[in-house]
Amino acid sequence: MSVAVSPNASGFGAAITGVDLKKPLPEAAQQAIRDAWFAHGVVWFPNQPLEHADLERVTGYFGPFGQDPFVKTMDDHSHIIEVRRQPRERASVFGAAWHSDWSFLPTPPAATLLHAKIVPSTGGDTLFADGAAAYDALDPDMQRKLRSLRAVHSAAGPYAPEGFYANEGEQRSMKILPSADARKRHLHPVVRVHPGTGRPTLFVNRVYTVAIDGLDERESKALLEFLASHTTQERFVYRHVWSKDMLIVWDNRRVQHCATGGYDGQERLMHRTTVAGEVPQAA
Repeated sequence: MSVAVSPNASGFGAAITGVDLKKPLPEAAQQAIRDAWFAHGVVWFPNQPLEHADLERVTGYFGPFGQDPFVKTMDDHSHIIEVRRQPRERASVFGAAWHSDWSFLPTPPAATLLHAKIVPSTGGDTLFADGAAAYDALDPDMQRKLRSLRAVHSAAGPYAPEGFYANEGEQRSMKILPSADARKRHLHPVVRVHPGTGRPTLFVNRVYTVAIDGLDERESKALLEFLASHTTQERFVYRHVWSKDMLIVWDNRRVQHCATGGYDGQERLMHRTTVAGEVPQAA
């Protein structure tokens, strides 16, 4: 078994081949995969027809399971979420705005794994944005300013009882679990240091970052809009095209992502797990 890593030209994102994830991997192979994940932010494994137990085992290569609030997991596999959209579904595409998974938690997840079970013939790509490259591209004065700031994160927008997911009702095949807990707020540094690489990375997003601590509302909105637009410029974005049985793993500490639609009338099914992270530390 030989782990082969094929990065994108930008260095952001890489395909990994040469491994069979249905079989337990030796520690050396696991470490090679983690090293590629750290180096490239997003890694994917084509042609991996995994069962639930396989996905759970592979998740463990990256760390312990993380929390998955506000969305129902599978009855018999409490760490797996079915990200499903039916052909006639009218609800909005789940995750169709730029975000870092569960950044509103006190300890946001380190990784998300997504395994493709049913892939539509058109549409359904996932966009990824590189927060480390986006930080590097800022001028030094802006970098210094941002390193001194903290941002307010909350899940209220989608998951509070009045949130936009909470009010789609039976239109959505996934079961959303709205809660007043979604209104809780947590502060995280605007620029966090990645614990595995030491690289500083922008850690704000459109869905869950609601304010900059210490700034008035106008200044806060303007800065968040600037950072959101800056981070999602084409030069920092990788568009991922799915195929059946593909597994992808991304690093929520560095990467934002956004689901796309374009497959109305077709079914799409993914199985998702998360890996526990750590309290974000300022760069």
